[in-house]
Amino acid sequence: MNAETKSSDALAALAAVIESRLPACGGDPEASYVARLLHKGPDAFLKKIGEEATEVVMAAKDADHGGDKAKVVYEVADLWFHSMIALAHYGLRPADVITELQRRAGTSGLEEKALRKALARETQSAGDAS
Repeated sequence: MNAETKSSDALAALAAVIESRLPACGGDPEASYVARLLHKGPDAFLKKIGEEATEVVMAAKDADHGGDKAKVVYEVADLWFHSMIALAHYGLRPADVITELQRRAGTSGLEEKALRKALARETQSAGDAS
């Protein structure tokens, strides 16, 4: 089994656990941190995503100045975990994100950004015309 398959399997396994904590699946907010965040709703897990993103930035800045690079991995793991809670809430899975990343592979980031801006302008123009 290659590293890519292992990574995908690990994300799928974690996603399954998170999905099992959804209120619709009987997730118990008294027994599970994930169920508690999901029970509180988007404001709770979105706040955690913001906090974890900030902690990734701080760990990376520390690593740039001689700090432990392993802390970047630790904080990114927290960010991914909380992002996966958001995915589950919205009925999405890590595979959906991987599919999007694969779609973007080989596309210049500058081209992708320019295309998104053009599509946004197009959408806004269509909205303004109606």
